[in-house]
Amino acid sequence: MTDRISMRRALISVSDKTGLIDFARDLETRGIDILSTGGTALALREAGIKVTDVADVTGFPEMMDGRVKTLHPKVHGGLLALRDNDEHMAAAETHQIDMIDLLVVNLYPFEATVAKGASYQDCIENIDIGGPAMIRAAAKNHAFVNVIVDTADYAALLAELNANDGATSLPFRQRLAQNAYARTAAYDTAVSTWMAQAIGESTPRYRSFAGTLSQSLRYGENPHQSAAFYTDGSARPGVATAKQWQGKELSYNNINDTDAAFELVAEFDPLKGPAVAIIKHANPCGVARGDSAVDAYRRAFDCDRTSAFGGIIALNTALDGDTARAITEIFTEVVIAPDATDEAREIFAAKKNLRLLTTGGLPDPKAAGTTFRQVAGGFLVQGRDNGVILPADLRVVTQRQPDDKELADLLFAWTVAKHVKSNAIVYARDLATVGIGAGQMSRVDSTRIGRRKSEDMAEVLGLPQALTIGASVASDAFFPFADGIEALAEAGARAVIQPGGSMRDDEVIAAADRLGLAMVFTGQRHFRH
Repeated sequence: MTDRISMRRALISVSDKTGLIDFARDLETRGIDILSTGGTALALREAGIKVTDVADVTGFPEMMDGRVKTLHPKVHGGLLALRDNDEHMAAAETHQIDMIDLLVVNLYPFEATVAKGASYQDCIENIDIGGPAMIRAAAKNHAFVNVIVDTADYAALLAELNANDGATSLPFRQRLAQNAYARTAAYDTAVSTWMAQAIGESTPRYRSFAGTLSQSLRYGENPHQSAAFYTDGSARPGVATAKQWQGKELSYNNINDTDAAFELVAEFDPLKGPAVAIIKHANPCGVARGDSAVDAYRRAFDCDRTSAFGGIIALNTALDGDTARAITEIFTEVVIAPDATDEAREIFAAKKNLRLLTTGGLPDPKAAGTTFRQVAGGFLVQGRDNGVILPADLRVVTQRQPDDKELADLLFAWTVAKHVKSNAIVYARDLATVGIGAGQMSRVDSTRIGRRKSEDMAEVLGLPQALTIGASVASDAFFPFADGIEALAEAGARAVIQPGGSMRDDEVIAAADRLGLAMVFTGQRHFRH
């Protein structure tokens, strides 16, 4: 392959015209002829830049509402011809095909069209055909052709030309080509994913995922693992869309834990009052509602103060000064909220290593979506766990019914349990967690861990007994044996919410009746592995 390639002719056809005029003017001053199409050609001419219409080269006008304009041998031959192949060059001379050394194309805004909720037909019309075809052709022939698909690469190309006396190096063209193929792959992924959803195809034969690099990370979960953060272009509020006001760069674990915290706290409607979630290693160590944000924070903090140290804090309302002052009493890695007051930001400014993120909104916990996880030889795909249980969905299965206070705590605990690693047990009182058991192989072990943490906190708080006494409890899955219910009763629990569905439900219900517990079934499970 030839290393250095000079450019004499460029084809520019872009939907995103950011930086277009300055870039094209720089090319023109270097003596590079410019071909163009439609709106791009018009914009260049209006800026006084000399342009040749592609239609004048091909001998065919743009037709069929612009669907056909660049799909022509005089375009693709100019992109694909091997300059060091005598047969290719002879064919080009015979058919009067001039070479194209630079292709600049960014595709029809299909993703943006889908994001704004456009109709099926509008989405179809925004599927680019000629653009991907040209991009793939130019990228394949990167030995001789430069291809740009991102406005962000305009400056890089100009810098490369300056550094190489108007030429580009092979490694540079290889990087451009790789980026070009990744872009067309992401574009096709967006189209195929949208169409599967539009026609109700939940398990398409081929499935792909795509993203845009947001951040190269220092490392992954551990220092020996490389990592990066990619965004998927969705408008769902969260870490990917947040503004970081201060603090050092987020790490892999920061991003993972912050997402977990924000998705949890978003379950609680801010119109019904503030809520705060504190996360450590992707598990909640304290969640509470309160009369104010600072009240919710302190109640969440009092569930497990030890684990909260160095944790992630999420709010469902704006961070205010009082809450900010309370948070700065201990070391915290990240705080994420829909907004933050000027006073809160000023208070945090004194804590240089504390990251503050604001998102402008909350993710909808009921919205549909997709999650995926890689396994050896493939990946698993599933819908987002957007299940929500209302009081009317509950079935009381014990002789004693939960009272109104217990019912409110049961639903609160159930909401939190959805975000706790299985096996999950959540004790709650007065809309605050008082003990959480997470990620154990045995449900009974999770029950005991939650109780033990509550006993430890009672000692710290100077309370005469653990707050699990009189608590309501949520279990993310059914109790396979009565021993789990017995362990809850030993911890002092008074009411239980669980999915039901065990072969031994009758034994479990009988144990609850014998121990005086109220128990309700949801018919819905919340495993989180």
